Amino acid sequence: MNDKNNILLISENENFSKLLISKLIFLRKNDNIVFSKINDALKSVSIYAPDIILVHGMPCDEIYSLIKDLRKNKSLCIILVADLYDPEFILSAYDCGADDFIMSSAEDFEFVLRIVHNIKHNSSRLRYFRDFKILEQMNVIDADLELYSNKYAKQVIENYIDDNLLDTGCFAAIGPDEESKTRFDIKKMADAIKASTRIDDVITMGKGQRFYFLFPKTDLNQALVVFNKIKEICLDDFGICAGITSIAHKNFEQMEGEVLKALANAAATNSEYVFADEKEDTLDDWLDIDDENKKGYKIFRQMFNKKMEKVITPVFYRLQKSYEEKLFDTEIEQFTDKEQCVFSLRNDNQESTLRIVYPGFTKIIVYITHEGLDSPENKEIQIPLTKITQKELIKIVEDFIKEFKRAQS
Repeated sequence: MNDKNNILLISENENFSKLLISKLIFLRKNDNIVFSKINDALKSVSIYAPDIILVHGMPCDEIYSLIKDLRKNKSLCIILVADLYDPEFILSAYDCGADDFIMSSAEDFEFVLRIVHNIKHNSSRLRYFRDFKILEQMNVIDADLELYSNKYAKQVIENYIDDNLLDTGCFAAIGPDEESKTRFDIKKMADAIKASTRIDDVITMGKGQRFYFLFPKTDLNQALVVFNKIKEICLDDFGICAGITSIAHKNFEQMEGEVLKALANAAATNSEYVFADEKEDTLDDWLDIDDENKKGYKIFRQMFNKKMEKVITPVFYRLQKSYEEKLFDTEIEQFTDKEQCVFSLRNDNQESTLRIVYPGFTKIIVYITHEGLDSPENKEIQIPLTKITQKELIKIVEDFIKEFKRAQS
């Protein structure tokens, strides 16, 4: 704490200033209390450079506007003093930038404790801002977005993991979806991120228009809660998608590679998010078996089951979620079982089904059937097991959906 703290009371009620001085009698003698009316508030702030500002008044736009103007100075501590307990008024004041509130009728000791607490808190915040400015000058923090720059992302994230002996949590990359790349506003995105994350979350700039997130001791579902908060804020301006992975037993390069690949996959499939599959790169390695093993039906059945788990089921699920909001008045269903994998579209005029069946050995068969007026031709596609990739399957299913949509027009 400073040896001297200036406390500025902003109010239209001069009598309340006398009451406040009597309440704060236990403060140190060199703590200075200054009174100002609302119209002179900003001038008084400039003259007295207060550490604490008490804003006293009734709910009105003038009070909200004043708090917003005061909040432009991030080093100030703003306390709302309310005559009546009005939750809407108090919450609106917080939204405008107030740090704390107290009732004007509070006991003397409560006023003193609240003021002393905020003076101490503000001293810590001032140290934080000094450190923040130093990091800005060193380009560790981006001055415009107020987030760690991509150049220092690896160092910041690895230091945090090492310093906290962190072995559980999530790492994510979030960026614009495919349709929003031309209207993406990186400043609005940064503001949405800062409004949606906790102090323990570590956010840095990523490559291109992406942001990296380290969520300590957070599971995948909790990470999605944060993603959805950011998405809701940005919804009217642009869309976003995410790639997410766990941090256990991985270095920064591994995590970054996984989430960027998952993010690209999400953008390509119009999915909101994709969880990284650590084994995706080597998914087909075990398919390179010798000629003797190729004779075994059981071996190939195991291959198909693996493809169904790692490729078909995730693709069907992502495309269902992606197109549910795009195909109006259409019911989308998808499921997989031991015998087949089905993706179906149905409305009052048309019913179309894509079925993947495993007849045995080295290939699968994709049956595409359309029923209804002006239906496209039915198809049968044979694909080798080794060719069942996410990219190939997404193309087949999206072509199937386009055929269904053309039949409606």
